[in-house]
Amino acid sequence: MKKTLLIILATIMLTTMKAQEMQFSDSAVISLLTCSPGQEIYAKFGHSGIRINDPVTKNDLVFNYGIFSFNTENFYYKFIKGETDYYLGVHPTDMFLFEYDERNSMVWEQILNLTPLEKRKIIDALIDNYRPENRIYRYNYVFDNCATRPRDKILNNVTGYVQLQNTTESKTFRQWVGGYVGHDTWLKFGIDMVFGMAADKTTQQYESLFLPEVLMNEFERAKIITKNNENNRNLVKETRIIVNSDVTESQSSMLITKPFVVFSALLLLGILLSLYEQRTKKYYTILDSILLLGTGLAGIIVFYLMFISLHPLVKNNLNILWLNPFNIVAAVLIWIKPLRVYMFVYQIFNITLLVLSLIALALSMQDFNAAVFPLIVLIFIRYSLWVVRIKHRIFRKAKFLIKSKPGN
Repeated sequence: MKKTLLIILATIMLTTMKAQEMQFSDSAVISLLTCSPGQEIYAKFGHSGIRINDPVTKNDLVFNYGIFSFNTENFYYKFIKGETDYYLGVHPTDMFLFEYDERNSMVWEQILNLTPLEKRKIIDALIDNYRPENRIYRYNYVFDNCATRPRDKILNNVTGYVQLQNTTESKTFRQWVGGYVGHDTWLKFGIDMVFGMAADKTTQQYESLFLPEVLMNEFERAKIITKNNENNRNLVKETRIIVNSDVTESQSSMLITKPFVVFSALLLLGILLSLYEQRTKKYYTILDSILLLGTGLAGIIVFYLMFISLHPLVKNNLNILWLNPFNIVAAVLIWIKPLRVYMFVYQIFNITLLVLSLIALALSMQDFNAAVFPLIVLIFIRYSLWVVRIKHRIFRKAKFLIKSKPGN
């Protein structure tokens, strides 16, 4: 029953309103709403919205830039490519708050300290943005999202300018994101694998406001500076919690299941197996084939994101050095004996790329996830042993052919 009620209320909440039906007086109160992170991957970074509560017209609405649909045609492909369209929705505040209460998320409200003129400008900008021809926008995770849109609507429509206090810690995009998913070590590993050198750029203060909680904290200390300093004031008049939560902080995964531990265990097993091979002269090509297949598949994803995706933080990804996308073909060719000479050259090329990736890791050219180190070492050992083994076979075969020639 509760779930059914939630679906009905969510449907009502997402029902679109006509822009001309939104009437607000000078008594309207404008607030920034900030919702705490949720459990779903798309909710792990929190959410922002703008609330307009008018006691005169009885309109109490939330302007929400975080609306999207999984039912959109080719949604996942578009998301990976960076062509996801979000749109501005307008919901009754009680329905919006009900949804986050059901998610067990906290919601903070920061009532903004605005003049009637500033209120009117923000309201007009939001209503204009809500018109059918304007409400859809191309989502960008760090530069155009549910937090940056409210930020810009507020900052661009005050008299004078908003002075931020520059108290936010200096971090890279990767560090900001990692701070929200660090407890989920496999998710963080996946993000670090697809993020490139662009993600290691230290954010400017304004850029860091792509995260709802950072935006809230900066607004709390911000001041509106007017011409001739005639009406300088705090941007936020009052902050209060309007939806509480009893969710405790997410627990980190067990040590034994963390990527670094898992891959270190694989490295140890790989070393033991390699020693066994050298001792018994029985070789397990299947392991090398699996490594080539796995790195090849991962390399295709990295290659696609680097060169085709529009996401800005996945460019110039040095993980491509050890995740060679052509390995997916080599995983098959390694079994074909007549092609071993060509595979010998190819694996030397692969080893060279692995050395370059280790140099990049040592020089901190990109902030690699620590879990890649045991993987790279394992792959380096297996490729090197394969090259040495095949080298001996090639040389033995060459000597045999020379001795077999007439006259020798």
